[in-house]
Amino acid sequence: MAEHSGTPELTEEQLEFLHSMLDLARSGKSAELLEFIDQGVPVNLTNAQGDSLLILAAYNDHAELVRGLLERGVDVDRINDRGQTALGCAVFRQNHAITRDLLAAGADPRRGGQNAYAVIDMFGLDSMRALLKEHPGTA
Repeated sequence: MAEHSGTPELTEEQLEFLHSMLDLARSGKSAELLEFIDQGVPVNLTNAQGDSLLILAAYNDHAELVRGLLERGVDVDRINDRGQTALGCAVFRQNHAITRDLLAAGADPRRGGQNAYAVIDMFGLDSMRALLKEHPGTA
């Protein structure tokens, strides 16, 4: 008899559904994804690489979705398996609006191995460094 860890196994259909939620985050289908979250899909859902809905939305420049996830209490400092955060992704993409929203929500620019400052240094993103310095407590 197989030993059970206490975690229920998901069916193929359930896994497919959860993967579709990650696809909605990538494509920026805010209304649809946020409705599913309001119905019980975890706001901090991640894929196998640790990419959260917020990281996917930030990396793909979906400001409206980022704001909706923030309103629903998403973990702004969740780190994926590569040491990246949503803030680091927004800085990399040089998305000022998302960067400001994440900072306002309390995102830590020094969190993660590939944090916002590491990204700035690696790619010479001086305008993003200036943006971070505008926010109290991030300099």
